[in-house]
Order: sequence, then C-alpha cells, then structure tokens
Amino acid sequence: MDPLPLARLQFATTTSIHFLFVLVTLGLVTLLVYLQTAAFITRKPVYERMVRFWGTIYLINYVLGIATGIVMEFQFGLNWSGLSRYTGNVFGAPIALETLLAFFLESTLLGMWIFGWHRLRRGAHLALLYGVAITAYLSAFFIMAANAWLQHPVGYEVRDGIAHLTDFTALLTNPTFTMALGHVTSAALLTGGMVLASISAWLMLRRSPDYELLRKSLWIGLVTVTVAGVPLMGFGFAQFGAVGPVQPTKFGDDAAKAQAVADFTARFGPGDYLPPAYANVSLGFMILIGFTLAWSFVMLPLFYRDWIVRLKFPLVIVGLCLPLPFVAAILGWLTREGGRQPWAAYGLLKVEDAVSPISGGVVLASFLGFTALLLTLAVTNWVLIAKRAARGTADPALGRSLADVTAEDDERRPEPALAR
Repeated sequence: MDPLPLARLQFATTTSIHFLFVLVTLGLVTLLVYLQTAAFITRKPVYERMVRFWGTIYLINYVLGIATGIVMEFQFGLNWSGLSRYTGNVFGAPIALETLLAFFLESTLLGMWIFGWHRLRRGAHLALLYGVAITAYLSAFFIMAANAWLQHPVGYEVRDGIAHLTDFTALLTNPTFTMALGHVTSAALLTGGMVLASISAWLMLRRSPDYELLRKSLWIGLVTVTVAGVPLMGFGFAQFGAVGPVQPTKFGDDAAKAQAVADFTARFGPGDYLPPAYANVSLGFMILIGFTLAWSFVMLPLFYRDWIVRLKFPLVIVGLCLPLPFVAAILGWLTREGGRQPWAAYGLLKVEDAVSPISGGVVLASFLGFTALLLTLAVTNWVLIAKRAARGTADPALGRSLADVTAEDDERRPEPALAR
C-alpha cells in the first residue's frame, strides 16, 4: 500500500477542515470588536447583548478549532518528516511565531476577556478583545508566510542537503504571500458576515422575540458580506499576476508551462509536472460562488420599511447561502495547494521526497482515526452552534453579571421548612 496518496489525502482532509474553523474565528472576532466598540461608545444595551450572543458562538468555534489544529500538528509530524527535515530551518520560523501567538498569547488574552466581564473597566475589557483580534490576524499572517514559502521558496540557501533561512524579510515580501493574505482575510470577514446574517435570518423566520438584535445582526452581516466581497475578488484576481511568473505550471501560458516542464525534467528527471485537472475546476467554481455572493448588496435596500422581513423569501435565501463561503474556501484551498503538485516546496522538493518513511498501513490507520476525530469535532461544532442559536438571544451565559448569577441562585434555592 503506497503511503504517499494516503498521506496527501490525510493532509488535505485535516487542513481543509481546520481552515473552516479559522475562517469563522477570524471573521467573528473582527465583528465582535466592532460590536463591543459600538457598545463602549454608544452604551446601548443591544450592542452588549449582541456581543454576548455572538461571542458565545465565537467561543464554541474557537475551542473546537484549537482541537482541530492540534490534530493537524500530529498528522503533519507523522506523515511529513522529509519536509520537516529539508525545510524545517526555514518553514519552522513562522510556524513557531504562529504557535506562540495562537496557542499562548491569543488564548491568554481571550481567557482574560471571557472572565473579565464586570470585573474590569469597560475600556480595559475592550482592549483585551482588540488584543485577541490582533493576535489572531498575526497568527494568520505567519501561517500564510510559511505557506507562501512552500509555494515559492525565497530567502534561503541549501547547505548539506538542508535549506537554511538567510533572509527573513524575503518571507514577508514573497509574491505568493501578500495577495494571498489579503484574499484569505477578506474571505474570513465575508464568512463571519455570512454567519451573522444567516443565523439571524433563520431566527427571524422562527419569530424569535429579540427583533432589534436580530435585525441589527442581519444588517451588519449583509453589509460585511458586501464590503468584504470587493477586496476578496480584488486580491483573488490579483494573484494571477503575482503567482503566474513564479508558478508557471499553475497560472502560466502554454509556452511558460512547456518551458517549466522542460526545466523540471532536466533537473529532476521525467515526471508529471502539470497540476491536476481538479485545480482548475475548483478555481472556476470558487469564482462562480464569489460572483453568486455578490447578491448581498441587492438585499440592503430591502431593509427599507422592513421588506426583507415582510417578504420572508429574502430571509430564506440568506439562510440557505450559509454553506457557500465554506465551499468556496475549500475550492480555493484545492486550487492553491493542489495546483502546485507534484511539489511540497515548489521547484525544490517533491511530495514523494517529503513524505515520512512509514508503511501504508500506518498512514491508513492514522487517516481513518484522525478523519473520524475531525469529523466528530466539526459536527459537534455546528450542533452546538445550532443549539445555542436556537435557544435565542435572551440570556447567553457569556458576560452574565454577578448580580444575575446571585439572583438565579436565590431563585433555585429551596424554601426553608416552616418551624413547628
């Protein structure tokens, strides 16, 4: 049993599932920053209730997303020791920075934010959320820098058969990094907006009583989808010009592809150096979904006299569109990662040389186990989010004041027996 296709399939499954959690985390934390800032400035209770409600959904996704990230680290270490050995001195630097930010600093700030309600000054509590958002985006920054190096190795030299980093600045100016980072962060913001809009739409269809909160959430979500869609498409199409010259087999013209194949054949021997057909197919469908989501701006005028609610069918459309950003994200991932095949590091290291020297049976066992675990985490995430949303916005546990908790305890405490 050949371990290579199994290792590739396991990597694709693990990374794509984890990526969906990341999109929601980045998108929702950005919107939470806006909502809590609005609550701080306007002091309107509705904004604080929005922070508490959407913050609870954000936390569910964050916790389970951390678990999927740990699974991803395990499968990476198990299956790709060749890649770690050859590129670890370069690839490991941004990964280490991401780990420090995501698993330590971001989590610490988030914990302080969770337990800081009604204990910290309002400004200090808001500053913690800004810190969570900044570290989340820094985490994405370093992950994308590491991935961009695999797309186009720069700032290194090979000594004793191992790549060594010589110019850290080159990692941050990599042409496959800058446009891709803007594309991914825009996709995350659009996804967060769609989560707000879709959940709000379904709750409004169920006639949830908190009309003011849901209407504001629906408006903010649709505006976010509309606004984020502009840079999303801009950064997306800009990558053709940035990536084409450095990955000619992916986006180059026929002449550039033929020349690249000839060069690779001369350096590495005969082989299939053209990307698989699914990379182009997934790109086409991703672009189609992007244009489909452009309908969001059409919904905005329907807020006049609340036609979006009175007509009902716009709410149904918004609710049904919830999966589209996630499907587009996976398609984009297939284009970016699958499109550089057969390279683990483009033009430098083949995937067949990057895979660990382990048996196919071991890879199959880990693939089945990790995939089952990841699917369980993903299903659990959406079940918990759906249940939390279905309970409505009346009283989320997040941000509950000490007075509220004390009052509930008093209500639940049994009446003392009458003295005889």
